[in-house]
Amino acid sequence: MSWNAYTDNLVATGKLDKASIYAADGSSLWATTNNFQLQPNEVQEIVRGFTNPSQLYASGLHIQGQKNVCIRADPRSIYGKHDAEGVLCVQTKQAILIAHYPAGVQAGEAAKIVEQLADYLISVGY
Repeated sequence: MSWNAYTDNLVATGKLDKASIYAADGSSLWATTNNFQLQPNEVQEIVRGFTNPSQLYASGLHIQGQKNVCIRADPRSIYGKHDAEGVLCVQTKQAILIAHYPAGVQAGEAAKIVEQLADYLISVGY
């Protein structure tokens, strides 16, 4: 299975409308759907946020130029919200999953899907 199959499967759930997978250090994009690519500084903001979330709580989480309020940040997961939509960033051993959910989708429903994929990738060494 290619990395694109993982992002395609996230979007196929109907709970997420865009997804990407980056290397855990943010150095490279492994897969994307719907042209969901972040600027290098946005990816590095996420990478830093996994170890020190204080800046995310103070200044927000920026995704494709849009500021999201940081509603959760810990060594595994970072969640952001902008109006009725949001973004989920989950770190595995070697990757960062980043997914966007549109208005009308509950954050918890979307988070469960991304977190389960992260659990799977961790279980197989990624």
